[in-house]
Amino acid sequence: MPDIIDLTASSPPMTRQTRSSTQALSSTSAPSRKEQTIDGSSHKPKIETLSSRLSFSRLSISEEHHDALILKRNWLTSHTVPLPQDVLRSLVLSPKTYHSPVDATFVFAQSEAGTAVCISPDGVLLTCAHCVAEEPSELTANPSCVLVSSNGKVVSTTVVAWDPIRDLALLLIDKAELHHRPFPYAYIASSPPKFNSKLLCIGHPGSEDLEAERSGVKTEYDTLVLSEGTFCGLDKDQDPQDNSEIGALKHSCWTYWGHSGAGLFDRKTGALVGVHSSWDDETGMRRGVPLEAVVEFVEEVEASKREDFTEEWQWYMR
Repeated sequence: MPDIIDLTASSPPMTRQTRSSTQALSSTSAPSRKEQTIDGSSHKPKIETLSSRLSFSRLSISEEHHDALILKRNWLTSHTVPLPQDVLRSLVLSPKTYHSPVDATFVFAQSEAGTAVCISPDGVLLTCAHCVAEEPSELTANPSCVLVSSNGKVVSTTVVAWDPIRDLALLLIDKAELHHRPFPYAYIASSPPKFNSKLLCIGHPGSEDLEAERSGVKTEYDTLVLSEGTFCGLDKDQDPQDNSEIGALKHSCWTYWGHSGAGLFDRKTGALVGVHSSWDDETGMRRGVPLEAVVEFVEEVEASKREDFTEEWQWYMR
């Protein structure tokens, strides 16, 4: 299986030779640059406006997921996630470089939960591959995902790249209640965190208690939760580019089912240093996709799509 499946490419499938190889999953999944609807003011793909009524047909989601979406949207519209005082201070003192990790966070609409983080003002979301699909066939059937921003605004996205080995995926916002760019985003860190660096994790714990003896027991967790912890290094016996079984990054931030895809942020700089993905059921150590894998992934995607988007387009910010 190739590392990255490119859902916007128009070339025939290629056999994987190196980690940077990509495979075209479908030649019709997304239009080329010449075919894209362009916003005349910005020369970027236009974002369609979603009605606040959020009909099933416009969002392509089931009734069950639609009900979950409404519940999450209502909570996010009426609540805010409090930030620590030192983070608030950094936002005031360094507004150009320190962006709110909460503002950049999105939650998946489906009842099974999942989290994503925006890494570009153009509306590019980074999440775990397993939050999007387990098999490539799922992407060909439905390459779209519906999410809700931290302030309760609904977006519909198209999956543009999916890497089951690194356990990463990129989603592109193409419909939104608030359709204008720029979107709130997080910078990707320029270097890996140091051991024991303080981290923040912004994630969406699932509403069902999967540890309960009977099904249907609710967790009563908030829809979006900020947790604090530290960077505990990388698994020395694991390739940081292979997170297919368990994430190579180790951290101590509290997480629950549904946190997969949540951003791990350096508390001092606000920069994204990893993505939470899993946990070690033997030790209880939380695991994630490390910065090294994130950077290679987004750089490969950017390089493969230079001909498909205008020069103004930004896949990520560092």
